[in-house]
Amino acid sequence: MKTIALILAMILFQAIPKATMERGRAVYEQNCLACHMEDGSGVPNMNPPLKKTQWVLGDKKRLIGVVMNGLNEEIVIGGETYHNPMPGFDYLSDQQISDVLTYVRNSFGNKASPVTVQEVKAYRASNRK
Repeated sequence: MKTIALILAMILFQAIPKATMERGRAVYEQNCLACHMEDGSGVPNMNPPLKKTQWVLGDKKRLIGVVMNGLNEEIVIGGETYHNPMPGFDYLSDQQISDVLTYVRNSFGNKASPVTVQEVKAYRASNRK
């Protein structure tokens, strides 16, 4: 039973390749840092934090959609309302979106499964405007 639990833990919390995290950090620094800050804490009442929130750790399709299409509605996280519109970044490549979201989901105290290039490609293909 312990062996099965260990195998499941290894699958769920697979190590993210260093190159993925480095590429993701570079995309984050160029496109996200000004609003979400270096430590992912965001700006009170304007730009939401990226730390341990279901917006980051939850549904990957929703997260991909926010990056690709932006977000122009108020959201509440931890009882605080954030209202600054976020532009879409659909000009980023599938690889860049995969890398930055994997970076965010595994930085700032977060630990979550990676966002794959295939997931981004599938989202982009099914949500063409």
